[in-house]
Amino acid sequence: MKLYFSPGACSLSPHIALREAGLPIELVKVDLKRKTTADGADFGAINPKGYVPALVLDGGELLTEGPAIVQYIADLQPHAQLAPANGTLARYRLQEWLGFINSELHKTFGALFNPATPAETKSAAVALLGKRFDYVASQLAGRDYLMGAGFTVADAYLFTVLNWCQWVDIDLSGWPVLAAFHARVAARPAVQEALRAEGLLK
Repeated sequence: MKLYFSPGACSLSPHIALREAGLPIELVKVDLKRKTTADGADFGAINPKGYVPALVLDGGELLTEGPAIVQYIADLQPHAQLAPANGTLARYRLQEWLGFINSELHKTFGALFNPATPAETKSAAVALLGKRFDYVASQLAGRDYLMGAGFTVADAYLFTVLNWCQWVDIDLSGWPVLAAFHARVAARPAVQEALRAEGLLK
């Protein structure tokens, strides 16, 4: 499989999932400003949506949208236990987390990365993230991971989003549970491999 990624972007989530699952991976770096790949190809011709992640399957089909991609990866390697079995309530709980991270955390960060966003709007986004972080911290209290003791693709996504705090001046120390979670996930060997491959870790 071929994963189109941009270092540290939301594509880090499926990148981590692929490595946690032990699946072979070909990485293709994308310049999101120029919409070109590292070898000069037009990324818009590969993924008309124009953003990462994009996963080209072994059969040549393209799969986009992080929550869909990570569940596909988890289902390829059920023994890795990156997602509960389809049809179970636990699987819907996982989807609940993926949906929350996607709509309430990921999208809220967008305003902070946009240089055209007015200061007032950025302040509102930070305040909203604070409330959302309060909720996630309350759910993580007493747990290693979102679903309990076991690491899932939802944790890879949450880690990816929390990792952005360092680039938008949000100090996670205000949420010790989230800071501990971030450090816990960062220490996982597969996560270290992904960060190193993306040039985010020496």
